[in-house]
Amino acid sequence: MPDASPPPLPLRRIHVSSTPLRTHLVLLLSLLTCALLSPALAEAETAADAAQPATAPPYSRVAVERVSTSIYIGRVSLTMPPFERRGDTYHSTYRASVVPYFFRNERGELSITLPPADLARLAAGERVPFTGQAANTTGEPRRIEGHAVPADAYSGQIKVRVFVTEKIQLIFNTTYRFTGA
Repeated sequence: MPDASPPPLPLRRIHVSSTPLRTHLVLLLSLLTCALLSPALAEAETAADAAQPATAPPYSRVAVERVSTSIYIGRVSLTMPPFERRGDTYHSTYRASVVPYFFRNERGELSITLPPADLARLAAGERVPFTGQAANTTGEPRRIEGHAVPADAYSGQIKVRVFVTEKIQLIFNTTYRFTGA
């Protein structure tokens, strides 16, 4: 008994020339692509959010208000542009103006170390100590110590001790505010 199956149909190329049909096919392909990719994209986005460190904005920049302190028959004013975070350290420059001893004015660079765990403690409202270092334009080192007391997750007060020499330290009380990128 011979096989009674029909002969195979020849493969033909489908040509879509009708504009409404072409539009529907493009829309259908777009929807299918979105449906297939959206779970993977959502998972990747969630993983990226979870992997993002606490140093991302708004903690990538911090502004410290201009501050001054009294010295023997004079005053020292300290001005700094916003600090930029690189790794676990905030970096900035400074300008110290000494009145009336203008010949003691100086400029330099300073850095404050504050790991992500300490940023989380700040955001939680805890007092956080910090350390740092500075160097004026002639390379003289300055040790820095202090602590931050948050008012909220993004701002608060800081007390900074700048050790000019072993016996001389300048104490500054001012405020800080995380400003992000």
